Amino acid sequence: MWRHIASNAFTFLVVATFLVGGVILWGRGEYAAQGPLDEAICLEVKRGSSMSRVSRDLEAQGAVSNSTIFRMGADYTDKSKQLKAGSFLVPEGASMAEIVDIVTRGGASTCGTEVVYRIGVTKSTVQVRELDAATNKSLERAEFDTAVDAVPEVFSAVRQKADTRYRIAMAEGVTSWQVVDALNRVDVLEGKVEAIPAEGILAPDSYEVSAGDKRADVLQKMQEKQAVLLDAAWEGRAEGLPLKTKEEALILASIIEKETGVPTERRQVAAVFVNRLNRGMKLQTDPTVIYGVTKGEGILGRGLRQSELRRETPWNTYVIPALPPTPIANPGRESLEAALHPDSVDYVFFVADGTGGHAFATTLEDHNANVAKWRKIEAERAKE
Repeated sequence: MWRHIASNAFTFLVVATFLVGGVILWGRGEYAAQGPLDEAICLEVKRGSSMSRVSRDLEAQGAVSNSTIFRMGADYTDKSKQLKAGSFLVPEGASMAEIVDIVTRGGASTCGTEVVYRIGVTKSTVQVRELDAATNKSLERAEFDTAVDAVPEVFSAVRQKADTRYRIAMAEGVTSWQVVDALNRVDVLEGKVEAIPAEGILAPDSYEVSAGDKRADVLQKMQEKQAVLLDAAWEGRAEGLPLKTKEEALILASIIEKETGVPTERRQVAAVFVNRLNRGMKLQTDPTVIYGVTKGEGILGRGLRQSELRRETPWNTYVIPALPPTPIANPGRESLEAALHPDSVDYVFFVADGTGGHAFATTLEDHNANVAKWRKIEAERAKE
C-alpha cells in the first residue's frame, strides 16, 4: 500500500512540476509577446507610484493582457524598484517587457503636456509643448518671454491641469545670476532665492520639477550634478596641464564655453588657452573682459570699448597674465572635458572665420592673415 501511495505521490509531483514549468514558460511567452494596444497611449507614472499600481493602470487602458504577469516579469528582471516618474509614450503593440523598459530606463518624459522653463544666455522663455501619443509628434503650443510678453491663454489653461509636467532647461554658458533671476520667475516653484551661488558651480541640464518644489532644492540639484561632472573630468585629466586645482579647471571651462558655440572646436580652443598659460602668455579673451563689466548680471548688449579692454579688472585677461579669479559662466560637460582633455596641437591664436567657427594659427603671421580675412568679411557684411 505504501509503495502504491509513494508511486502516486511521485506521479503527482512529476505532473505538478510539468504544470508549473508550463505555466512559467507560458508566462514568459506572454511577457515577451506583442501587446494588445491598437494605438499608442500616454502613460502617466506619478511620483511615489509602485509597479503594482502601474500594472493595474496598464491593464485598465488595455495595454497589457495580465497585470499579474506584468508585475512578476518586472520582479523577475529586477526592475520593479527602478520605476521612474513621468509621462511615457507606450507604442502600439508594445510587449510587457518593452513597457517595463520604457518606465524604468529614465530620461525626460516622452508624451503629454509639458511646460519648459528655458534659461538661456540672452533671454529666458516659457514653452508649452504637447506630444501627441497617436502621431508621436511634438507640438509647440506657445513660447513667451516672462519678462516682456503677455501670458498666453494656453499657458493658463495647462497650468490648471493636474497631469501637466514641468521642467527647467538650463543652457550652457548662463551665469549664476541669470539662473537665480529666472528661477525666481518660475511660478510653479516656491521660496524666493536671495543669495547668488558661486559662478560655475551649477550644471547646465534639464531638471524635472513639480509644482510646490523649492527653488533652493533645484539649485542644490544643479550644484550636486556639476560637482559630479567636475570630479569625473578632473579624475581622468591629461598630463602637463597648467591647472593646479579643480577650481582652475572650472574657470578655464567657463571661458571655453563662452568662446565657442561649435562643439567640435572646444578642444582646439582649450588647446590655445592651455598653450598660452604654459608659455606665460596672456589669454586675451573678450568674454572675460565682458564679465568684468557686467559681473554676470545680464548681457552687455554692445561691443567692448577700447577703454574697457585697457581697464585693469580681475577678469581683464588682456591685462592680467593668468586665469581670472572666478569662472565667468556655468560650463557644460563638454567644456569641462575639453578643459581637461585639450587637443594636442600648437595653436596659440584664433579668430572668427565668418562661418560661426574660428580660424586657428600657431604663428603671429598666420594669425594676422586670418584677422585680415575676418576684417574683410566684417566690412562686406556692413555694406549689406
